[in-house]
Amino acid sequence: MRISDIKKKARKSLKDYWAVAALLTFLSALIVVGAPYFFEITLCGGVSNWLNNWFLPNQTPSSVQFIELVYSIVLTPLTFSIYWFYLSLSRSENPQLYGVFAVYTDMDKSLKLIWASILVEIYVILWSLLLIVPGIIKSLAYSQTIFILRDHPEYSVSEAITESRKMMDGYKWKYFLLNLSFIGWIFLSVFFTAFIGLLWVIPYIIASFAEFYNELNQKKDSASDF
Repeated sequence: MRISDIKKKARKSLKDYWAVAALLTFLSALIVVGAPYFFEITLCGGVSNWLNNWFLPNQTPSSVQFIELVYSIVLTPLTFSIYWFYLSLSRSENPQLYGVFAVYTDMDKSLKLIWASILVEIYVILWSLLLIVPGIIKSLAYSQTIFILRDHPEYSVSEAITESRKMMDGYKWKYFLLNLSFIGWIFLSVFFTAFIGLLWVIPYIIASFAEFYNELNQKKDSASDF
């Protein structure tokens, strides 16, 4: 499983969807980044007060911090759904843009995804208390939970996390290198296109993650045949 092959498959899956993927990235950026700034400015009493709070440490009102925390939790199902969009794309399932937001129509699923995100964060933080390296290793080990819960909705959160850990056994370094391989693209997008390039780089990254997961699945299925 070469990284170059994974990224090649990702580009192939995006061939007819680059515009849709860029639009999805733009919309999600408005929701994830734009909306919190709007809330902050409103609650701080205007742009001038917000700028003052921005440059002064620990001056952000606690009410703003609380709302941002709640908002980030509420957005968790959307994050999962975006990843699932690219997983469907990698499998030629012709996913629709509006389907990304349909995750909120199922409250039980949304709550389950929120709990999955929280539990993974707790595990990673606990391992990080030992040293930073164990925390990084565990974050890599649990990275496939987001896709597993899509393929196996019958799994509990703990089962999905355990399955991810098993799937990533022997592949954590490969996944780490896959992540590192995008640093150049991110750097170019941030410093030479004023973040605009991220509209295409982010889909490329997530599509590659989806292809990586598909490869792991194939290897798992092949191993189970023996």
